[in-house]
Amino acid sequence: MLDFKIAQQVKANTDFCHILGVQAKDKKVLHKNWPKEIQNIAQKYPILKEFKGEEGEIYTVFDKEQNPIIIMGLGEKIKKEQLKRNIATAFKNFEGQKVDSALIYLDTFAAEEIKKVDEMAELFVEAFALTDYKFNLYKSKQTKEKKKTIVLNSSQKIATASIKAAQQTAECINLSRDLSNKAPNELDSVSYAKLLEQDAKKLKNVKIKILKKSEIVKEKMGLLLSVNAGSSKEPRFVHLTYIPKKKAKNSKHIALVGKGITFDTGGYNLKPSTSIAGMKFDMAGSSTVYGAFRAAVLLESPHTISCIIPLTDNAIGPTATTPDSIIKGRNGKTVEILNTDAEGRLILADALDYTCDLKPNYIIDAATLTGACLVALGTEVCAIMSNNNDLTQKLKESAQNAGEYLWELPIIEEWKKDIKSKVADIKNIGGNRNAGTPKAAAFLQEFIKNDIAWAHLDIAGVADNQSHLPYCPANGASGVMIKSLINFLMK
Repeated sequence: MLDFKIAQQVKANTDFCHILGVQAKDKKVLHKNWPKEIQNIAQKYPILKEFKGEEGEIYTVFDKEQNPIIIMGLGEKIKKEQLKRNIATAFKNFEGQKVDSALIYLDTFAAEEIKKVDEMAELFVEAFALTDYKFNLYKSKQTKEKKKTIVLNSSQKIATASIKAAQQTAECINLSRDLSNKAPNELDSVSYAKLLEQDAKKLKNVKIKILKKSEIVKEKMGLLLSVNAGSSKEPRFVHLTYIPKKKAKNSKHIALVGKGITFDTGGYNLKPSTSIAGMKFDMAGSSTVYGAFRAAVLLESPHTISCIIPLTDNAIGPTATTPDSIIKGRNGKTVEILNTDAEGRLILADALDYTCDLKPNYIIDAATLTGACLVALGTEVCAIMSNNNDLTQKLKESAQNAGEYLWELPIIEEWKKDIKSKVADIKNIGGNRNAGTPKAAAFLQEFIKNDIAWAHLDIAGVADNQSHLPYCPANGASGVMIKSLINFLMK
């Protein structure tokens, strides 16, 4: 647990882990921003004579009371995202020390995209809060987390609103991580819907609507029902709406849609044992959009935002949908099910058609949709496919500002033709394994109507196990792409 404080003056006799930065090009002159007592201590350490202030260099020295002093190299021109990663590394260093308080000298830090001290304070708060995340829910022996005090020090005034906003952002990302990390025997479609409902009730200006199976039947969501057919749990369909108190002139209606497969066996196209573990993360699209939605509500976005989450598992049983089945979707199109492991696009299809009826300006869906995405873009990059160049560019800009990677893949006419079926309107997989990610997007586009601008984010590669990011857990849900969506929702 972190307690953030702002202080322009700090008592010299307080036990702190001091954290300071130095730029390579200004190594000699930047020391003037260090407190005199820190300068005097640093001069006593010969190792610091070798310190060049290069990006990634971190040294820890100690004062006479053995309080640690972490000195971070920033290089000559460090980017905001790279600084965030270094801050996360410094936090891990601080965690290993005996003191429970850290004093950050913000005036000693700089990054290319950061112009104000508030922005630097926000970066530290967000990076520390994300790095501090632990998921120990199922440990029989719970270790009580010590409260850590983080003091942000600057000669300039730091706005408390900036600190609060950064804390709320990190809180929502960490909540999303919690949802994805929950065990599937606890987080099924019914319990998940209840959990979202309970949490959403705490939010201001949010309307909640949860469709049960009978209502889903009335909505004629045949594709969602077909995926749920083998399950012992009923499906749920979550519809949340945020309406801002004050709408700006450029206010839009933005709809977020998230894939909520609480566990994916693959159905009758059963996944191999090497691939089935970890399929609790197949609902990460839903936790991603909910995390972004929640943050936008707390940060008081000027836009109306809908959050649509279809929920079910994909199980095997005597009533489960078999390959070769033909199912009618909510929009009336028939789908030939050639692979029951291509189920995420089916529940999204009905959800997208439902969302189009709300007539939003934009629809953005997020889903761990294809393993092919990892083949194409690895585990570091999220794929985006869209029917609207303007929306694509806005999302790419939002991702760039968040320090997250978003790469566009095309939806070409040949792939649209490839998902046409000989016995139904369309089929749920293409004719071969090639271009699996954009062909899945081509399938989803069949359910976009009214010329609504739509973008599909395939987060299969980035949703979990982002060990290369110091502020993400080495294993488990990452929360990557939530910040990009928040940036978009707050414009």
